[in-house]
Order: sequence, then C-alpha cells, then structure tokens
Amino acid sequence: MATFDEQLSRMAALCSVSEHCESEIREKLQRAAMPEHDIQRIIDALYDGGFLDTARYCRAFSRDKLRFAHWGRIKIQQALRQKGLPDADIRQALRDLDEELGDDYRRILADTLRQKARSLGVRLADGRDDGDDRGSGRDDDDDDDEAADHYVRRQKLIRFAASRGFTLDEIMEMMS
Repeated sequence: MATFDEQLSRMAALCSVSEHCESEIREKLQRAAMPEHDIQRIIDALYDGGFLDTARYCRAFSRDKLRFAHWGRIKIQQALRQKGLPDADIRQALRDLDEELGDDYRRILADTLRQKARSLGVRLADGRDDGDDRGSGRDDDDDDDEAADHYVRRQKLIRFAASRGFTLDEIMEMMS
C-alpha cells in the first residue's frame, strides 16, 4: 500500500493532467485501500492546492460532453448530479455552456437529428419519409400505413434525441 505522501503526489499529478471531481478521486483512493481519514486529508489538500475545483470541473465536463459525446443539457446535468457536485456549480456550468457554445449546441443537435433521421429514412426538411410517393396512385390503405410508419419513425427520432439529453422543446424546434 502506498503512503499518504505518495498517494497525495499521485492524485495531484492526476489532477494536473485533467479535471477530476472529488468522487473520482475518492473512488481511486478507496480502491488503493487508503484509510478514510487519509482520503479526506488528501481531498482537502487537493482543494487547498487548487487541484480540485467543482465549478471548474463542471464547466470542463459540460463542454467536453457536448462537443465530443454530443450530449444535451439534461444528460449533462444528470451525470454531474450523479457525481455529487453542487447544484449551483452545475447550473452555472450549463449557463456558461449556453453563453460559450450556444450556436454549437444547436448545430450539434441538428447534426445528431439529421444523422439519426437518415438512418431511419426520415427527412427533416419537409417532414416526409425518404421514398415517399404521394400522389402516385396508391390506394388509401397504403397511405394510412405510410402515415403510421412515418409517425413511428418520427417518434423514434424524438426518443433518440431525448435519450441524448436534449429537451423536447429543443428537439421539436429543430424538427420544425
């Protein structure tokens, strides 16, 4: 087992390379079988040294999840809450995300919807499915089946975007 000073040095080096939150550091130290009182001392030292900062972590996490994982606000917020981070820091990080990356946020949602719509055979521009043959002389039963299929595909698209953490309002605005 590593000593207190060795673990403190390791955790400080880890936090110097990339942002980490308290729960991640605590988990690493628990896996290393550090006693709880030493874990708390290390975490306190990391906060005091500026290696841990919840607000900074929330901003970095939000920005990275939007840009690289294409997550929406809701999913980002849930992930940060699961890590036990303060609500005030989470709300501020999401506000900062809007200010810094507002246009990118909308572009990422649009790209996500377009890509999934393509795989489902739904066109977003006019709301019709790819391969629609309206007015081709088909009978009414075919039109009813086609409308039902189109509805199912659009619902799948909405559920997909919602699972990525985008709000229904954002999704519907982008789809209209």
